[in-house]
Amino acid sequence: MVSVMNNQNILVVEDEEEIRELVRYNLTKAGYAVTGAASGEEALRAIGSTLPDLVVLDLMLPGMDGLSVCKIVKSDPRTRDVPIVMLTAKGEESDIVAGLELGADDYLTKPFSPRVLLARMRAVLRRKADGAETAAAPVQIHNLVIHPGRHEVLVDGVPVEMTSTEFRVLHSLARRPGWVLTRRQISDAVHGENYPVTERSIDVQIVALRKKLGTAGDYIETVRGVGYRFKE
Repeated sequence: MVSVMNNQNILVVEDEEEIRELVRYNLTKAGYAVTGAASGEEALRAIGSTLPDLVVLDLMLPGMDGLSVCKIVKSDPRTRDVPIVMLTAKGEESDIVAGLELGADDYLTKPFSPRVLLARMRAVLRRKADGAETAAAPVQIHNLVIHPGRHEVLVDGVPVEMTSTEFRVLHSLARRPGWVLTRRQISDAVHGENYPVTERSIDVQIVALRKKLGTAGDYIETVRGVGYRFKE
């Protein structure tokens, strides 16, 4: 019998029983407590009942698909900070970007290596823990206030709703005003080093941020041929 070393609960959402059990076996062996769900609807019920520490989410599910599940989880204040690792046979850039835009933290395409899945999960959980430890100090620039600990952004005192990925992109820029960050540096700050992200996905996040921030979106400057910076 394998004991749970860290008491972290992982929800595996996968309709193919063989794959679900393969993931469950490897995660249990690594010391995690694992719960399985075979559909999007079942996953939402499980998340609503017991908040997991991380969700491994297949995109191609019967009924409600994985992107819809991700959108619901990330739009609910109670669950939006739950990390999501997408596990999918859909490797097209549009599917990956769509998941990341909704707030997913990482992805793997099938067929996959259980060891790589474990490594990706541990990296996501570590980033979440590291972020919690350093999240106390708010950042205020002009009329924009960012409260990392509360996952809150205020413009002129009015809250601005955004995904967890958008929040991390904004925070990575705002805490270094005047510094030019390349798209790779932004990706590394948000997702960790060597994350397989396209430049387009960073640009999409910036466009979304500017739109949501209104006039405060002008604080994010494009440095042509290099990346982005936040106005001092």
